[in-house]
Amino acid sequence: MRFHFKTSYDHDIRLFPDWWNFSLYGALLVAMLLLPVIFDSFYLGEVTNVLIWAVAGLGLMMLTGQTGQVSLGHSAFMAMGCYTCVILMEAGVPFVFAFILCGIITGVIGALIAIPALKLHGVYLAIATLALAILADDIIVILSPWTGGVSGKFAPDLSVFGYEINRWVNPEAWYYLALAVVLVVTLIYRNILRSPLGRAFAAVRDSEISAQAMGVDIARTKTMAFGISCAITGLGGALMGLFAGAFNNETFNFLIAIQLLMMIVIGGLGSIHGAFLGAIVVAFLPQALSIMTDQLGRGFNVPGLEIGVFGMLLVAFIIFEPMGLYGRWMKIRIWLELFPFARRDMFRRQKSYLKTERLR
Repeated sequence: MRFHFKTSYDHDIRLFPDWWNFSLYGALLVAMLLLPVIFDSFYLGEVTNVLIWAVAGLGLMMLTGQTGQVSLGHSAFMAMGCYTCVILMEAGVPFVFAFILCGIITGVIGALIAIPALKLHGVYLAIATLALAILADDIIVILSPWTGGVSGKFAPDLSVFGYEINRWVNPEAWYYLALAVVLVVTLIYRNILRSPLGRAFAAVRDSEISAQAMGVDIARTKTMAFGISCAITGLGGALMGLFAGAFNNETFNFLIAIQLLMMIVIGGLGSIHGAFLGAIVVAFLPQALSIMTDQLGRGFNVPGLEIGVFGMLLVAFIIFEPMGLYGRWMKIRIWLELFPFARRDMFRRQKSYLKTERLR
């Protein structure tokens, strides 16, 4: 068991709690850098897919996990980021600048959309954002001169400071690109949580009335959360479209938004680790189901098996483990650290909402 002696407020907002955690994450980074040496191109592509899903998941986690605003429309912002990046690249903008600009543009548009949308609460906000995700399909078709409509677009060749990146020729380069984006986004995410804005996000999530009483501007905080969330999700959508090589109006349908929400719930709401654990489930579960059905025989084919399994997993986690995979790991770790003094009541769930907010 390790003890943390906090003697100032700075100790509570440090990037790493202690040198032990810093060493663990450093070892994990070294292992990730050496992964192309260990895995072949197929599994390296799957890990790259996990990293891309993690970027998009971090975007939704910023809004739903940190600020408590449920969104079912983030697939629209993934599409916006993807199309914006490709259109800028086709106009001659280098990939690095086009990638950064697509995140900024998506974030600004998302913040503008959030101004009227965030006047809603709870399930009403979820329905409004779901409508946005459904409308995105039609908007892409209407804007066919720029988006290609139903025919879609092909991703242009990537070049980072003169180095060509191709998924089929050098998959390790694509992996390192996705890893670099994940590291930058995670660092930005973590520093936002350490800032006053991140504390305002948590206050709004826990109780809007209490946050407002403490001087937090609710409308501004929600708009900032929605804008930052859409910007990060737009980056994930750009990576997803470029990695796929081709995309159209059906690539980013509303089922992607449902998968994003399931991903952060299964991984663990309100934690960076939860976005990565959920991304592993979302990326590898279809492959595991495909391998299982192949082993059972060619005649074994269940329509909708993947969606059904995802749905059962979501219901199971909501009922039995609302804190997700990361919450379960935290409980196991704490139990091992405190053994034999750990008690079951340590993890008993409690109702923490205010009476004034039950109807929101």
